[in-house]
Amino acid sequence: MMSKIKLNKKYRPLLYDRTRYNIIYGGRGSSKSFGVTTYLILKMLEQGNVILFTRYTMTSAHISIIPEFVNKIELLGLESLFEITKTEITCLTSGSKIMFRGIKTGGGIQTASLKSIADVNLWVCDEAEEIVSEEIFDTIDLSIRTKTKFNKVILIFNPTTKESWIYQKFFEDKGVEPGLNVINDDTTYIFTSYQDNLKHLEQSFLKQIEKMKIKNPKKYNHVIMGGFLDKAEGVIFSNWGIGEFNDELEFGFGADFGFSKDENTLVKVAIDRKNELIYLDEKLYTPGLVTSELYDIYKLECSNKLIVADNAEGRLIEEIKRKGVNIKPCTKGAGSVAEGVTLMQNYRLIVTKTSINLIKELNNYIWNDRKSGTPIDMYNHLIDAARYYISDQLKKPKVSKFRIR
Repeated sequence: MMSKIKLNKKYRPLLYDRTRYNIIYGGRGSSKSFGVTTYLILKMLEQGNVILFTRYTMTSAHISIIPEFVNKIELLGLESLFEITKTEITCLTSGSKIMFRGIKTGGGIQTASLKSIADVNLWVCDEAEEIVSEEIFDTIDLSIRTKTKFNKVILIFNPTTKESWIYQKFFEDKGVEPGLNVINDDTTYIFTSYQDNLKHLEQSFLKQIEKMKIKNPKKYNHVIMGGFLDKAEGVIFSNWGIGEFNDELEFGFGADFGFSKDENTLVKVAIDRKNELIYLDEKLYTPGLVTSELYDIYKLECSNKLIVADNAEGRLIEEIKRKGVNIKPCTKGAGSVAEGVTLMQNYRLIVTKTSINLIKELNNYIWNDRKSGTPIDMYNHLIDAARYYISDQLKKPKVSKFRIR
């Protein structure tokens, strides 16, 4: 019965415990899920494996994921060996099991409860591109440390952009070119595309791919061939470029606050209403700063220029203001984010070349819900800071040059 499933040879390195990290990536129709699901069933036939299978958001695993495992178990004729519930699959002969969990729940990010699961030696992070930060990944990764078994982490994902933490951690930092099947240090890279799975794909799907290849080669290379984008598709701000800051214009600053996880940010802003230009220069992008440190930075960078800051930190703003800094809270309300974004879209944004983090945000700031005007709540710390100042200034009425007597 086992011969009914043939594992693509590209996935065979998974069968050997060689590296801690195993990167499974590629485009649509590349059989990533099929290959990993088959491997995990074989892994459960071994004695004593405890497998954690996560997605960033997971509801009803018995509807969305477990049926894939049931299908492979049936193809292998092994139904009698497994006990299946809504959240777990257990092999009755070996004692190995897979637990299906979501990282994000209604109550927030549950990395604390996931890392406390005992004796996990294999973590499968499915749809890993949805994990918003390396910190979340690291929290679970560092808990995979069972002494009695080889510890392995498998990331399955469709490539997003070169600004993603996955690209930076596993490709850029390791000097690995995407699209290769190689072993580099502690990481195995398994790349597949639809071309590795042709005999299992329907003809109409293949025809659509060929049309896309001709009409939209950029989309073909990203979605179908699994290439990383330089920047995200559908970014909110495409109206920007690199240039010098115009210090001849009146300028001020926008500030956003963070602490342990989010960055404190400060952006120098000048608005040229006549030529419809906004100049932006990143001045601060650092977490973990206390009031006295922020005060010192504001005094050094801003002199007595106006700072418009996040109004969620009223006490912090007041403390800094009492020390002599020209700072005030921004105005927020229903629709204020969308309104501020629209104001910024009506101008050409000129960004200094040293504004590295701001450039990263502009390349990755996309809509979460375009219809309601809701952007994603990430890649926005500097953009929000700039928006506070820009909204404050552009919503002010223009002062007439003429005096009415």
